[in-house]
Amino acid sequence: MKVVIAPDSFKGSATALEVAEALAIGFRQVFSEARIELVPMADGGEGTVEALVSATGGQTRSASVQNPLGDEITAEYGILGDGVTAVIEMSAASGLTLVTEELRNPMVATTYGTGQLIQSALDHGCRRLLIGLGGSATNDGGAGAAIALGANFKTADGKPIETGGQGLADLAEIDITEMDPRINETEVVVACDVDNPLTGPHGAAHVYGPQKGATPEMVQILDQNLEHYASVIERDVGKVVTEIPGVGAAGGLGAGLIAFINAKLKSGVDMVTETVELVKRIKEVDLVITGEGKLDAQTIYGKTPIGVAKIARQFGVPVIAIAGGIEGNPAELYQAGITAMVDIIPHPMQLDQAMQEAVPLISQAGERIARLISIGIGLS
Repeated sequence: MKVVIAPDSFKGSATALEVAEALAIGFRQVFSEARIELVPMADGGEGTVEALVSATGGQTRSASVQNPLGDEITAEYGILGDGVTAVIEMSAASGLTLVTEELRNPMVATTYGTGQLIQSALDHGCRRLLIGLGGSATNDGGAGAAIALGANFKTADGKPIETGGQGLADLAEIDITEMDPRINETEVVVACDVDNPLTGPHGAAHVYGPQKGATPEMVQILDQNLEHYASVIERDVGKVVTEIPGVGAAGGLGAGLIAFINAKLKSGVDMVTETVELVKRIKEVDLVITGEGKLDAQTIYGKTPIGVAKIARQFGVPVIAIAGGIEGNPAELYQAGITAMVDIIPHPMQLDQAMQEAVPLISQAGERIARLISIGIGLS
């Protein structure tokens, strides 16, 4: 029996690799000779670096960068097994969790550190970048990242603008002539699973600003500043970014990456499945096991289990999904390609206990899956 185990992480409980390993241990309690390939997965958000580094035999690197408030920190990114592809989670340098709640302020928070991570990847010879958006503390439209890569953002009197979303109000000129020339020979793919535009009621400031510490008054200012920013980009860089679906993600970082480093937006799970060559791994197997912390109504919108199931369905391979919890209408998940679902919780327990015991519970679920399959084999 050939099996691919391709789960996402159970956030806060187990990494994607730990989930895959635990499932394999349980499955082999019944099918000890099964040929199992572990393919840790992610959807472009948290855990993407670890999953892709593990799946491709890559390595992690660290760099000294600025956090959203300009303090020096050490952030990690990955270089994949091919040696030329870097995978970066913007939250590693510019994430909300890097700032204590009382200090969160998108008026001053900057993506400069994300630009520094990109610079470090270029310094290590990477000429393909996979960048995951999400979890940002910022609303500067990626201006900070562009500045870290050599762009000059000037006020009317020729001075550098202030950092963060507030500085965009004084932006009079963008000069990209001194940007790192290696960008022109680098492919950049950005994982984005939202369709928010840059500005307006569904834009970066209105939808995501409040969770980053923005008051209603700040939201209005940030939105106006991003609108002004987009107009200067169009005039000085020749890119129209305002209405592109998804550019409002990560405080408008998507817009900045498109404008300044020619990035292309892509579904996060699609980016990951292509990178780990999941089609090649799945096409000739007998079974796929995937999963995530919770299977619910959000799963069908680009989450890992559905991305895996879509590929498996192309080849008629059944897919079993495990989860810490299953909510909502299972019919939607079945229609999307999931063949069966298994909850890892064998009896009532508190959430904190389930999270602490996630790895053994996942292993036990792997064994239950294998025992059910053995019954099916016997009946057939």
